[in-house]
Amino acid sequence: MNEKVFKHVDKTQLYYILKGVLVGLLTGIVVSIFRLAIEKFGDFTQKFYLTSQKQPMILWLILAISVIIAIFVGLLIKSDPDIKGSGIPQVEGQLQGELTVSWFSVLWKKFVGGVLSVGSGLFLGREGPSIQLGAVVGEGTSHLLNSTSAEKKILISSGASAGLAAAFNAPIAGLLFVLEEIHHSFSPLVWLTSFTSAITANFVSLYFFGLKPVLSLGKIPSLPLKYYGFLILLGIILGVLGFIYQQVLLSLPKFYEKLPIPAHFHGILPFLMILPIGYFWPGTLGGGNQIIITSGHVFYPLSIIFGLFILRFFFSMVSYGASLPGGIFLPILTLGALIGCFYGTLLVHLTGMNPIYVKDFIVIAMAGYFTAIGKAPLTAIILVTEMVGSLNHLMPLGVASLFAYIVNDLLGGNPIYESLLERLIQQQKQPILIGKTTFEFPITADSSLDGRMVRDFNWPKHMLLVSIIRGNKEILTHGDTIMNIGDILVILTDEQHLSDVRKTIRERSSIMTTKQAF
Repeated sequence: MNEKVFKHVDKTQLYYILKGVLVGLLTGIVVSIFRLAIEKFGDFTQKFYLTSQKQPMILWLILAISVIIAIFVGLLIKSDPDIKGSGIPQVEGQLQGELTVSWFSVLWKKFVGGVLSVGSGLFLGREGPSIQLGAVVGEGTSHLLNSTSAEKKILISSGASAGLAAAFNAPIAGLLFVLEEIHHSFSPLVWLTSFTSAITANFVSLYFFGLKPVLSLGKIPSLPLKYYGFLILLGIILGVLGFIYQQVLLSLPKFYEKLPIPAHFHGILPFLMILPIGYFWPGTLGGGNQIIITSGHVFYPLSIIFGLFILRFFFSMVSYGASLPGGIFLPILTLGALIGCFYGTLLVHLTGMNPIYVKDFIVIAMAGYFTAIGKAPLTAIILVTEMVGSLNHLMPLGVASLFAYIVNDLLGGNPIYESLLERLIQQQKQPILIGKTTFEFPITADSSLDGRMVRDFNWPKHMLLVSIIRGNKEILTHGDTIMNIGDILVILTDEQHLSDVRKTIRERSSIMTTKQAF
């Protein structure tokens, strides 16, 4: 009986589940230690600044330590530029075949640089570095297992998913981030392995930090239907502000290029500018999770909320623009929370709304603002839901996120990580990649491939359509094979042409492109 059952088990899926567990376990340990180190160093930094308020001479010591840390992190960046920024564009570039990284070098340098940068109180998040740490753990695991090129990319994806899951205790968001933000498609093996890794890493993280949600705001009431009209206006505002964020962030290199110091030492500027902020407002330091939690329990005046938003917006730009190892996930969520807090508080003054619903607008604006900037609404909605630990807001989250997405799209905004990747590729001269690889291309509802024979499509050069995955079956193709919605095309190419082949198929199969051709 057991043998008959085992015969029906998909051994390939079973192997990938086991590999996903391994990647998730390793990533969970690495990211949990990374997260713990940032929290401990951050607490020490905040106490140091509080002490300086009583003994101002300590500021000179903080100044000296800050300069030393900035120089040290700058040297790490000079030795390996792939640790700059959040690391998410680098992960996307790896999976698209545009970039290559030295996984062990990135692993330890990103870890050390991230702890020093984020833990020093700069307005940076831990999630981007956590995703890149998970990705290089996945790549390292692929080397350990002597994986093929295609399998390596699946393990990198699963590591990225596990990294986000461990950073925020958000395993579903980790999975969705990989599918929606990085791959922009659904692949059964990527889904299965990434989900396994995310669940495993989240379990490890819960062992370190407990079951309490990362951004627990206590009991959050359901928003009454009579206030849903205000969500549309909020979504429009978030879309506009998200577009402004994108444009400012992408223009930062022009500002930093004017500094009379080498690019890898640009971090000296934010390390110096953080000193007065830490001295006068030590509670504002870091990624901002404490600000989100506090805003959900304290009814702030509008002037305080607005001033805090301006401070956070300005210095988060200064921090990230210096290309220090740190992310923008948490800073974006913090800015979104402040927008929601301001908007909700304004409604209290103008409409007499019960102040208990300000929490709702904080949660809703976090998802809407992240949607406008990252153009990944499902990830934003589930991420915020998991981080606050409340399922009462899926509908209002969806309404605000939808309008934020539409408005940003109408203004011409692009997904921030794709824009950062394009800029990164332009800056770096990558070695020519060699070796064969396969990738999966899904046929979606907006694809002109649906219902067409294989021979009737204008396929690009340097590729071979190997097979079609249809449900649980894999079909070997020939010219008369008809492709359908839901099919996943398995395509063989070489590393050098991977990105161009994928892009060409996407453009030629798009319904919009096809209509324009006629």
